[in-house]
Amino acid sequence: MAEIVLTTLNVKYAHAAFGLRYLMANLGALRERARIMEFDVNQRPVDVLEAILAENPRIVGVGVYIWNVSQATELVAMLKRVSPQTIVVLGGPEVSYEADQQEIVRQADYVISGEADLAFASLCEKILNGQQLPHKLMSAELPDLAKTALPYDLYDQRDIRQRVIYVEASRGCPFGCEFCLSSLDAAVRNVPLETFLTHMQHLLDRGVTHFKFVDRTFNLNINTARAILEFFRDRYQPPLFLHFEMIPDRLPDGLRQTIKQFPAGALQLEVGVQTFNEEVARRIKRRQDNEKVEQNLRFLRDQTGVHVHSDLIVGLPGEDIDSFAAGFDRLIGLGPQEIQVGILKRLRGTPIARHTEEWQMVYSPCPPYELLQTKVTNFATMQRLRRFARYWDLVGNSGNFVQTLPLLWQGTSPFWSFMGFCDWLFERVGRTHAIALETLAERLFEYLCDALQRQRQTVAETIWRDYQRGGRREMPTFLREQSPQKKAAAAVRTATLRRQGRHLG
Repeated sequence: MAEIVLTTLNVKYAHAAFGLRYLMANLGALRERARIMEFDVNQRPVDVLEAILAENPRIVGVGVYIWNVSQATELVAMLKRVSPQTIVVLGGPEVSYEADQQEIVRQADYVISGEADLAFASLCEKILNGQQLPHKLMSAELPDLAKTALPYDLYDQRDIRQRVIYVEASRGCPFGCEFCLSSLDAAVRNVPLETFLTHMQHLLDRGVTHFKFVDRTFNLNINTARAILEFFRDRYQPPLFLHFEMIPDRLPDGLRQTIKQFPAGALQLEVGVQTFNEEVARRIKRRQDNEKVEQNLRFLRDQTGVHVHSDLIVGLPGEDIDSFAAGFDRLIGLGPQEIQVGILKRLRGTPIARHTEEWQMVYSPCPPYELLQTKVTNFATMQRLRRFARYWDLVGNSGNFVQTLPLLWQGTSPFWSFMGFCDWLFERVGRTHAIALETLAERLFEYLCDALQRQRQTVAETIWRDYQRGGRREMPTFLREQSPQKKAAAAVRTATLRRQGRHLG
């Protein structure tokens, strides 16, 4: 039995709840009276409720995010009906802004906005001591990370075997990009470096091989970034894999030299370009030197073994499909292994809302609040772009068609060439999910050969090489009819993640 249950619904089982572990680590004397219970959004809220109430808790703390707010609302509503005496405390970015407009807030007893690492413990102590608090909504002060207990001992061996291990060396972001919640927290704070690295050593000693840094601006402080990279470089052993999010136009020589020392596939850098349209960037207060972005991406692609994951956003105020297409083509030319095409979302509290009237921005009222249309991009075009984003993830980002993809454009616009394939594919399959790899490969073969009149044997041989990239040996039926001989190829072996490894082949 636990008097305090900390819970949330993750996107997937593999996504460990980092925030809950911070709350637990800072409960002090109450930690022995608390338990973390993680679920995922595919579980029925009624079953989640059953598991929670089996603990007979006095307090249930719920982490609420854009990806789980619908399920969390249902969970809290049922909990307060079945066990009205149980105190429900909400936290997380989804309830930190515009709280008065949300049903889940109406159902709950208390809401802590902001970073609740220390505030949650204080609230629990008062509740358990029988104190009556005058306000339902409370705002947490920014915790001093030098005085905040770190949560890494709360990753158990099952987490280490089966889940992504999230870590952070800093919080906050000095930039003001209006689409991002981090723009509301300009104060960048660092975990003391020596303390942080001691915890990283403990994780390495326990067998952690995949570290995902959630810092929004990992390379803001060059000396700290370099020290962390050198720490892992000096201890590198396969299959160590590190993920960082970096400022795209900030990569000085000292940091470049350290990055070059990592073997291929050991580092993944998330480079958020978002837009190459400088007028749009100024409109949303995004400061970015595009020439330096290009230089840095070329360096990473040509001189390092880094896996580059880059981001572009569809639907920023004033950016139409032609502008987005130009930016996509420009980014393709820089050669990142992955381009994440994201649809603009109106996250609660973000300043992007100030453009709603001028640019006729229409968002879905349901999570994740994605853009539906704008003054310069109608709904039908947005739907095409939405399908483009999904199909690009299946074809372009998966690493399954690295050599086949360029056959689509061959000297023409990559964006418009791939958009043509997207329109053709949707007409035939009528969906964007639940498409088997063999089906996708066969449709790609048909489009290249029949619609674009590419040479059939060349297409077949290229798709077969790509198909083997993930270690597959059985040639699909549609390719057997094209190839007189089944050619053997060595399986791609890599010490990193399977998806990133396919790009290395």
